Amino acid sequence: MPFVSIRLVDPPTPEQKRQVIAEVTDVLVRVLGKNPATTVVVIEELDTDNWGVGGETVTMRRAKA
Repeated sequence: MPFVSIRLVDPPTPEQKRQVIAEVTDVLVRVLGKNPATTVVVIEELDTDNWGVGGETVTMRRAKA
């Protein structure tokens, strides 16, 4: 049973989420021969204060840009 976790700091729309879940599942079916009925895809939406790059939160980095 494949389990795919996707973490994003910019929340996608419900339609984008649906498309990502469908297409990631399709890749695992086509490439690895996995059963779509047992393939799990989770999208986690992270607050930019909870995600860091280069010692700074994404919020801080975006404020500088």
